[in-house]
Amino acid sequence: MPQTFPPIAILGAGSMGGAILQGLVRSGLAPTVTVTNRTVAKAADLAALPGVTSLALEQDATANTAAAAAADIVLVGVKPVMVPDLLREIAPALRPGTIVVSLAAGVTIATFEEIVGGDVAIVRAMPNTPAVVGKAVTGIASGSTASAADMDLVRALFETCGVVIDVPEDQIDALSTISGSGPAYVYLLIEDLTEAARGKGFSDADARLMAEQTFIGAAALLDATGEDPAELRRRVTSPKGTTERAIAVLQGANLSGILSEATDAALARARELAAGA
Repeated sequence: MPQTFPPIAILGAGSMGGAILQGLVRSGLAPTVTVTNRTVAKAADLAALPGVTSLALEQDATANTAAAAAADIVLVGVKPVMVPDLLREIAPALRPGTIVVSLAAGVTIATFEEIVGGDVAIVRAMPNTPAVVGKAVTGIASGSTASAADMDLVRALFETCGVVIDVPEDQIDALSTISGSGPAYVYLLIEDLTEAARGKGFSDADARLMAEQTFIGAAALLDATGEDPAELRRRVTSPKGTTERAIAVLQGANLSGILSEATDAALARARELAAGA
């Protein structure tokens, strides 16, 4: 981690941009962060955070340009369809050497570089929603002019809200099918395990408590021990016991194949979206 980050702008500090902002604020390493949102109400929600200047576009139409001009690192958090227009708006204000970080799914580094030019370093990032609690997985991919020092700085920025994986850009969509969409898969499993508990006569409250805390506890144990998940599973699965019987059903249903098929489907859709379909 650097001693402090240089001035940062987050253009479109919605759910993901806002989560990254929270990580930066928690780190205490970002003394100057400017964020933009469309409405005064959304901007007001972030204005009280220490070191944060929060601007509303409905109050100041030049807020994005002003924020970008004053920053050494600019995070682009607006909806993907809005990215090209935003880049054309801020491109004249970006100083040479600025690092522009994309949070936009499906928008390529080439699109960024074509619009903002070669004096600016581009990094594409794909965080996930646990960034809100400092537990994100973020993939980062380097643009053609981003230096090793640029990547180190961007990596440190995203480490304030979780772990970071360096990937080539052509792996960003694949990463999104695992870590990006992954929380939804976990929540679906929790929903279904809760329903199984209800089916065995437990109240809604007890069923939800059992299912949720089992996932939370299992993840915490995995994190605390650093053990391989297969080893932790073996420790729960006594030979000829009840868990072994349940695992056999899941394996017989080809759970691993279903997950592979599901992530393949997500990847196919990501490629359709990137192609404008």
